[in-house]
Amino acid sequence: MEESTAAARPSVSAPSASRGKAWLQAIGPGLITAALVFGPSKITIASMMGAKYGYTLLWLVVVAIFFMVIFAVMSARIGIATSESVLVTIGRKWGKGARIAIGVGVFLVCASFQAGNSIGIGIAIGEATQTSSQIWVVVFNVIAMIMLFFRSFYKSLEKVMIGLIGLMLLAFCTTFFFTKPSLSAMASGMVIPTLPEGSLPLTIAFIASCFSIVGAMYQAYLVQERKRINPLAKQTGREAIPGMVILGILAAVVMSCSAAVLHSRNINVTKATDMALALEPIFGNFASALFLSGLFGASFSAMIGNAALGGTLLGDALGFGGSLQSGKVRILIGIIMALGAIVAISFGKLPLELIVLAQAVTIFIVPFIGVALYLIANDEKIMGPMKNSVYVKFFGALGLLFMFILAASNIKTLFFS
Repeated sequence: MEESTAAARPSVSAPSASRGKAWLQAIGPGLITAALVFGPSKITIASMMGAKYGYTLLWLVVVAIFFMVIFAVMSARIGIATSESVLVTIGRKWGKGARIAIGVGVFLVCASFQAGNSIGIGIAIGEATQTSSQIWVVVFNVIAMIMLFFRSFYKSLEKVMIGLIGLMLLAFCTTFFFTKPSLSAMASGMVIPTLPEGSLPLTIAFIASCFSIVGAMYQAYLVQERKRINPLAKQTGREAIPGMVILGILAAVVMSCSAAVLHSRNINVTKATDMALALEPIFGNFASALFLSGLFGASFSAMIGNAALGGTLLGDALGFGGSLQSGKVRILIGIIMALGAIVAISFGKLPLELIVLAQAVTIFIVPFIGVALYLIANDEKIMGPMKNSVYVKFFGALGLLFMFILAASNIKTLFFS
């Protein structure tokens, strides 16, 4: 009797496990987007904001993630409603030149920032093990390149990103437990918008990085990859929301930990590892190692995701298709990884010229991508019943206005300051 009961148990729990796996796979595209957006630069910016201004800028997380949800869901719905890629649709509507300009522009931005992701990996592991950071840059770029040879690169990418998101949540939420930020101050910072004197540059940098139109656009490609693997899977676009919420949680947790540990002690942050170094004398080696493991997760996930994004869009722009199964697309992804590793090893930091190039290209490409996504998602001929609702049209237009204000501010800073 006991044997028959034990044998029956798997058949009861199996559907539940299967549903959990199916749900994780459904939200996989959103998690990949969150992982590639939340890189070492976001950790640095969020830490700087918390260290300098305490909890007062937490409301920016809510604003940035709200608009990110609007455009990520919008992009996911485009991927569901169409059988062709976003860039092919853009090419049909506005010409081949627009398609190539966006693909090449995104490739240049991703290649420019890739070195920063590689450096983040090297610093995180190097600090934790007291070894040379360059060794780890090589090791983890080689590991990432090996993934390109896997039969199903998307499935491998999805599993790795889900694992890294889990690592980041564990690392930063445990750090949150150690540092015990003020919950009342956090709540106040989230609902009462204030802009302390001198905080505008960090504010612009944070919103521009968290409200990532390029990351949102990639959602359409990832959703289509998921559709190719499982054509019968039901998707609505709302599956992107959990990933964007996790992105917001990570940013808010890092900013709050920085506010609790650094702001009260007047300790400034200049690089991502400063937070880990500040934690060690207060909470011990374990807390410092936890934060560094989160930094590693953010850096490795951003390195893989950033390269996949740049390679996919350039491949699509050049007519190789927008699928991660394409051999030519994988070669382009590998090229971005190699370029990032070479710059990271050669310079040890992201050269100013690359930062200026990435910012200049972003200023002119990102607003066009935002407008293109918005107009495509409003087009009933393309979208059918999945076109934007009145609600999404209104907040999408508000997001575009916000984006153009950011672009104008960046132009002023980059070219006239």
